[in-house]
Amino acid sequence: MSSPSHQSLADRTARMRAQQQQLAEGGGAEAVERQHGRGRLTARERIERLLDPGTPSLELGLWAGWQMYDAFGGAPGAGVVTVLGNVAGRCHLIAANDATVKAGAFFPATTKKLLRAQRIALINRVPLIYLVDSAGVFLPLQEDVFPDEDDFGRIFRNNAVLSAAGVPQVAAIMGNCVAGGGYLPVLCDKTLMTEGSGLYLAGPALVKSAIGQEVSHEELGGAEMHARISGTIDYREPDDESCLRRIRELAAVIHPDATHPAPPYTRQTARPALRPGRDLYNIVSPDPRVDYEVRDVLECLLDEGSFQEYKAEYGQTLVCGTARIDGFPVGIVANQHHQVRPAAGPIQFGGVLYVDSAEKAARFVMNCNQDWLPIVFLHDVNGFMVGRSSEEAGIIKAGAKLVNAVSNSRVAKITVIIGGSFGAGNYAQCGKAYDPRFIFAWPTARCAVMGADQATSTLLDVTVRSLQRQGSQVDADELAELRDKIRGDYDRQTDVRYAAARGWVDAIIDPAETREILAFALQVATRHAEEGPLQWGVFQV
Repeated sequence: MSSPSHQSLADRTARMRAQQQQLAEGGGAEAVERQHGRGRLTARERIERLLDPGTPSLELGLWAGWQMYDAFGGAPGAGVVTVLGNVAGRCHLIAANDATVKAGAFFPATTKKLLRAQRIALINRVPLIYLVDSAGVFLPLQEDVFPDEDDFGRIFRNNAVLSAAGVPQVAAIMGNCVAGGGYLPVLCDKTLMTEGSGLYLAGPALVKSAIGQEVSHEELGGAEMHARISGTIDYREPDDESCLRRIRELAAVIHPDATHPAPPYTRQTARPALRPGRDLYNIVSPDPRVDYEVRDVLECLLDEGSFQEYKAEYGQTLVCGTARIDGFPVGIVANQHHQVRPAAGPIQFGGVLYVDSAEKAARFVMNCNQDWLPIVFLHDVNGFMVGRSSEEAGIIKAGAKLVNAVSNSRVAKITVIIGGSFGAGNYAQCGKAYDPRFIFAWPTARCAVMGADQATSTLLDVTVRSLQRQGSQVDADELAELRDKIRGDYDRQTDVRYAAARGWVDAIIDPAETREILAFALQVATRHAEEGPLQWGVFQV
């Protein structure tokens, strides 16, 4: 088998797609059979029946928890499936516990994934459907799930905030719903429950242990009890199929989606891209040392003839301009990936932010906000230029201007990581910390504080000096072995799957499908415009 560095982009993508299909199997065939044996559908079967047939959908967070919980047998997808798609003709975000994975228990990554789904729903004003089938918190890791502001309890807080913001939420209890997890469905606008499911703060065994009371599962928290006695649920359904039909009927009652984006966003007549998406396999190499022209990438993404480049002859390591994607007017900020020669000064390296490119991009981001244009950031960035000349030219000031502009941007932002996304370059071009509505990555993406070569040399030097202070001398063979180990560890951490496992990106996408996914994301992101005037912080000059 060829090494990753020698694979083509098409090969890398095919391998990634195969791994994603394996993740989508959840707990495996035996766990699926157990779920069916209880008369219940799996999370993906439930979602499939909810979605309008033949309409586009987008799964988010599939890689959540990847290789993070191997000591506990793994947790594919972090035990929850989150999908954006149409239900009864209206865009919804569906979050379904996967009971084939540790009975749908909440790992730390599960909570993080669900919180991200709620944030996407809130900022884009997308109704939420929760399909609850969970045993509650995964107790061996409870200290990392329970108490903090980005932990389990934040989900319920968000339920209340979403409801107050007028974002519809429907919850269906289709299996277990125990302990603190019981608050999620009850904090939603509408609650459904299937026969045989359980909703209670403490199960029969715990009740007997705590207060000595013997009570059956059905008497304590069955669907009939909650429908007839406690009044906790709104609809009692005999089985999954009936419950899912009811959800679709309830979804059909809410206000239909607008035909056009929410003002002041607009959409014009769409045109096909100049080049097909599959051309990207030949334009971009998985080897970061191979140059390419980013305008060739844009020809595969943008409506033909729509790109108007901004300051094309200035700050050339960043390509900025206005364009349309499937009819949506957007601003583009994309790293150039080959050397450029400015009108004055030395040659500039592709993928590096210089004073001129940073200042150009800051001004362009402000212009996009003035014109209410969503911004698409395409990352293949090594960071900001370093060295005496750059520091004297004010590279930190220039970078701060761009960070300021992106931080205070009021328009929808969508990020796609094509290759590297290193250091402050990740920040300045709207990495996860800067509130992109969505953040996608190609299989070639890499994310870290610096590139592998620089990091390996730095870490190796630090390690060798530490050993020398302890009285150890490192010979040439030991040095080579140490370098290989450090490089291997760092490469593993910069792998896009490592990032996706921790929620740093929403989805790893097929490069050939980038245009279609951006069009779908723009359709969601332009549902709601952040109100308020343009506001910028202090700019250093």
